[in-house]
Amino acid sequence: MSLFRDDGIVLRTQKLGEADRIITLLTRGHGRVRAVARGVRRTKSKFGARLEPFSHVDVQFFARGSELVGRGLPLCTQSETIAPYGGGIVTDYARYTAGTAMLETAERFTDNEGEPAVQQYLLLVGGLRVLARGEHEPHLVLDAFLLRSLAVNGYAPSFNDCAKCGLPGPNRFFSVAAGGSVCVDCRVPGSVVPSAEALTLLGALLTGDWETADACEARHAREGSGLVSAYLHWHLERGLRSLRYVEKS
Repeated sequence: MSLFRDDGIVLRTQKLGEADRIITLLTRGHGRVRAVARGVRRTKSKFGARLEPFSHVDVQFFARGSELVGRGLPLCTQSETIAPYGGGIVTDYARYTAGTAMLETAERFTDNEGEPAVQQYLLLVGGLRVLARGEHEPHLVLDAFLLRSLAVNGYAPSFNDCAKCGLPGPNRFFSVAAGGSVCVDCRVPGSVVPSAEALTLLGALLTGDWETADACEARHAREGSGLVSAYLHWHLERGLRSLRYVEKS
């Protein structure tokens, strides 16, 4: 029997029995972890209030064995709030739907429980922080998070040079299957011709050029979001349930 301590973001919760919950977290040191939190659904439980989606928490786990993730679910025995991002997210529909899509994305990219995913964890913490503060439009924060999540998992799209032959851009065609922008010689069936402004926006979101991203017109942002959604769907092999609720400007 062992004690483990880690910090993480609460991704979702599930009811268990009359008063317990199964908490799914993305942690810094152990990747995605599911744990049982006992008694947290009782009305007077301060412990349960800390373990809500979007919360950044320091958690202590009790596991039966030498590994945190084993045959049975560990117990979540203590938690301390590091940052209550939910307070700045759940009261605003656009932020809430964007944040929910970010949580779902993080869970989908961390399929193997107990396997560290530090870059994905840091992306999620940073993304929720920006979202909660309202520093940029929620749909832009979400698209930036989705693009960077794809990149750290090995699926970085190209928005300038040809994704197939490397021909310097800008290139006018875009193919999800080919990996992004493609030249006229490399274009494949199903390629689309997005606006130059939409591709510029997506490149800015991927690299963190917020000055360019914030100045983008709404119509180009909507077009860019469509490309991001299609690209994410292709690599995850199925779409995100939460994306259908996200507000577009």
